Parts: sequence; structure tokens; C-alpha cells
Amino acid sequence: MNHRLRARLQAFTARLSSGAQAIRGALAGGLARPSAPAATDRDDGPRPLRMRSWKPSLPGGLRPWITLASLAFLFAALFSHGRQLLQLGVDAQGWLWLLIGLGLCLLSVVMNGVAWSVLLTWLGQRPRRLEAVAHYMVTNLRKFLPGGIWHLSTRLQDLRRGQAGLPTPIDGGSALLAVVLEPLLAASAALALAAAGGWQGGLGLLGLLPLALLLPRWLAPLLGQLERRKARELQRQDAIGAAGPPALDPAIATTPVLPGYPWKPLLAEAAFVLLRFAGFACCVWAFDLQLALAWPIWLAGFAQAWTVGLVVPGAPGGLGVFEAALLLRLGGLVPAPQLLAVALSYRLITTIGDLLAALLADLDSRRPLPAPAGPDQAGSTSQ
Repeated sequence: MNHRLRARLQAFTARLSSGAQAIRGALAGGLARPSAPAATDRDDGPRPLRMRSWKPSLPGGLRPWITLASLAFLFAALFSHGRQLLQLGVDAQGWLWLLIGLGLCLLSVVMNGVAWSVLLTWLGQRPRRLEAVAHYMVTNLRKFLPGGIWHLSTRLQDLRRGQAGLPTPIDGGSALLAVVLEPLLAASAALALAAAGGWQGGLGLLGLLPLALLLPRWLAPLLGQLERRKARELQRQDAIGAAGPPALDPAIATTPVLPGYPWKPLLAEAAFVLLRFAGFACCVWAFDLQLALAWPIWLAGFAQAWTVGLVVPGAPGGLGVFEAALLLRLGGLVPAPQLLAVALSYRLITTIGDLLAALLADLDSRRPLPAPAGPDQAGSTSQ
């Protein structure tokens, strides 16, 4: 009995030792792997595990949700103060102020086109001023199309075609630089004007910081990043739009070489923002709110809300975003129904002003040019 038990223990021990030797051999020589379909048999070793970076994303992107939130806030304000709004009336003097504001908004669109022409000149181009201004006024209307980027896409394509008031086409990098720099200068000018309202809990000082960012040392790398981002957006629009120049390659967006500090285009953009504020001030006068706040505070609140409507990706033309920002900024200082009436009336006159400006510029471009003088007429004139 003991002999049989000893024999079984020896057999079990032999099996364990053979299994251990097999495991050591496998670890030393590597486990056999099935051959891959590739032509090479080289083994690069175990591959590191890659963790996928998870980024929270909203269905449809951020833009429609910002638009929805802004419009929901605006509609909530309309619902809350609808009865008070209906009780507000505009007398004859108020309608006169709104008419003057409409004229100022129309003039501001012209000034915006002048600022665009000044920017092209500062960048080393030689635009024909009247044609460049008229082209800007016509394309400005496309900001109301869904996407809020079609006016930029049209200007970019027309600059590359030489149809934006330029004598010759320009390369995609120079065109993209002009398209990206123009709204950046407008926002910087507006925030600088907002500093006229004083400290404002630090907002006045923050409004001056973009002026320092316009130094070529800081502006050039910032523009390089903005150009690459905008190039990707415009490339998607080029795939949807009509036939034109080849689709914009984001690789052309490099760090630009700037001629210096953009004083002239910055001052021109500041004049444009001041004309916009003049139209807004007419709406304030129309509803007798000129004594509710000091004018520097009105200017600061308007400039900050206008900048938010320009920069934040929301509805086309900043619809809803500007009004919501204005209510949040000045709602605690001015009665909400009157402030809401001012914001809505300003939206109305600016939209009509943009439409009239585009219509007038289009009609002017369609006007037949005077025929050149013939040889007989030239000879009689010389005599």
C-alpha cells in the first residue's frame, strides 16, 4: 500500500516538473503567434495601450445650443414683460429718433466698409476704395444666412478671384489674414471703448487688454491660430458653396508677418462701433431713458454686449445673443421692459440699415458705366 502511494506521488511530481519546464521554455523563447497576413515577420514587441481621449460634445455642436439658450432667455423676458411692453408707446418725437438712428446705422455700414478698405491698404494691398466699400456692404448681408460665416466665405473667395475691389487676385493666405483680422480689430475697438465706463468691477481694465494683444509680437501667433481654425470652417463651407477657386487648405495658415501696430484700421473700426452706438443712443432717446444712466455706462454696456454678439458663436448676425447680453449687463440698472424695448428697436433699425446698405450698393454696382470718349469726341474736346 505504501509502495503504491509512493509511486503515485513520484508520478505527480514528475508531471509538475515537466509542466514547469514547459512554462519556463515558453517564457524564454516567446509564445508562438499565428503569422500575420503582412509580408514581414518582424516582431516589434507588445504595443502600448492607447487611451481614447473623451471630450464632452453636444448634439449638433455648441453653436445651436448657444443660440437656443439666448433665444430662450430673450423669449422668457418677453413673456415676463410683455404686458409692460405693450403699454409702452412711442410719440412723434420718438419715431423721429428712431428714424435718425436708422440713418446712423446705415452710415455705420458704410464706415465698416471704409474700415475694411483701410485694413486692406494696411496689409499692403491696393484696393479701389469705392468698389471695396460697396463689395463689403453687399457681402455684409450674408451674415444673416444660417451658419453665420457666409459673409466671410464670400469675401475670402472674392479676394482670391480679384473681385473685392482689388486690381488683381491675391493668394489664399493673404485673403485669410484679412478676413480673420477684421472682426478681431472690431472687437478690440469695442472693448477699448467699453473702458469709458470706468472700473466696472474690473471690466474696464479687461477691455484694454486686447490693445496690448495687437502688438505684432503677440498678434502674429494669435492670428496664426485663428487662421487655422477659420480655414477649417471655411473649407467646410467651400465644400457646400458654389464653384470657385480651389478649396482653402488649412496648411496655408502660417504665422503672418505684420507691418506694425494696426493703428489706422483700429481707429476706423472704432469709428464704426461709435456710429453703431449712436444708433443705439437714438433708441434710448426714443424711450426716454437718456437720464437712466450716464452715457459712458450706456456706451460700456452696449460695447460689451455688441462684442459678445460678435464673438460668441450663436445665431446669424448675433440675433438673440446681443439682446441677452445687454439684458444681463444693464438689466439691474434700467427697468427691464424699457431696456428690452430699446434692444428690440435697435435690432430692427440695424437690420433695416444693413438691408438698405446692401440694396444701395447693389444698385450702384448695376449702374452702367459712362462710355469712353471716341476719337472724334476726344479730338473735338481737344479743340
